Amino acid sequence: MADPVIVGVDDPASTGDAADWAADEAHLRGTRLHLVHAWLWEPHQAPPSLDALRLRRAGEEALATLAERVAARHPDLEVSSGVVDSSPREALVALSAAAALLVLGSRGSGGFPGLLVGSTSLHVTAHAACPVVVFREAASKALADDDSRDGLVVGVHGREPSDELLAFAFETAQRRHLPLRAVHAWSYPLVLGPGHEFPPVYEESHVAAAESRLLAEVMSGWREKYSEVPVIEDVVRSGPAKHLVELSETHQLVVVGRHGSAEGPFRRIGSVSQAVVHHAHCPVAVVPPGWPLSRLQLGRIEHDVTTDPPTH
Repeated sequence: MADPVIVGVDDPASTGDAADWAADEAHLRGTRLHLVHAWLWEPHQAPPSLDALRLRRAGEEALATLAERVAARHPDLEVSSGVVDSSPREALVALSAAAALLVLGSRGSGGFPGLLVGSTSLHVTAHAACPVVVFREAASKALADDDSRDGLVVGVHGREPSDELLAFAFETAQRRHLPLRAVHAWSYPLVLGPGHEFPPVYEESHVAAAESRLLAEVMSGWREKYSEVPVIEDVVRSGPAKHLVELSETHQLVVVGRHGSAEGPFRRIGSVSQAVVHHAHCPVAVVPPGWPLSRLQLGRIEHDVTTDPPTH
């Protein structure tokens, strides 16, 4: 069977929407669904206290209950669940090497209204070997309003298009019978002057037309390959993150690429993707470069985490 869709469950009581979406995706892909909760007792407090063991057992029971509820959504879907003794970051990144898709329910951290995604979700999104879909609490409304929302949005870099990103976006739209909006945002380049910057003189309509032609060229082959997917080409003079976040208010999923570097200020995820993950009003899929080859970089590493616990 194909690699599973894996859901990282932080709190089983608040991960229902992410698990439901993942179950639908696994069903459409014809693969199995695995729910995992990572539990790690502080090593300096070993052995774990009786209270800690009770908490672990409560987590196992809650996870099993969630697995049973999700299985009832698709009776023919193979659903498994398990608690692993590892940190969430280590467990989920390791599991991504053997996953088709990783789905994370995310809660804010630090008490700051603008920081809407936890550090674990950001770390996993930046290092996972497979595409990651991040659900913030606001995504619950997106799921509830699916019937009134448009389809998928994908952010396209016209001059450096990502085949992995576009393949993921088109395949997801095709599986879910949804239209796809391809967004290419542009802005005027700045010319450096002595001691200051100043914009050169451009005719906006000419630049916009050139950018539209650029996106059309990128999309032409994909339109032909996925002819059943309705495509809207959206070329806008705007910051890409700003426009994608705006569109997330009316769409079901935003798909972005992972363009950062290990040395950059935003590390491996990139500034645009990080901003969209933080602030989007619907689920966000982040596709790593080189997918599916990127998973081989992790060597499908052996780990004390398994994706084959007993089925519930």
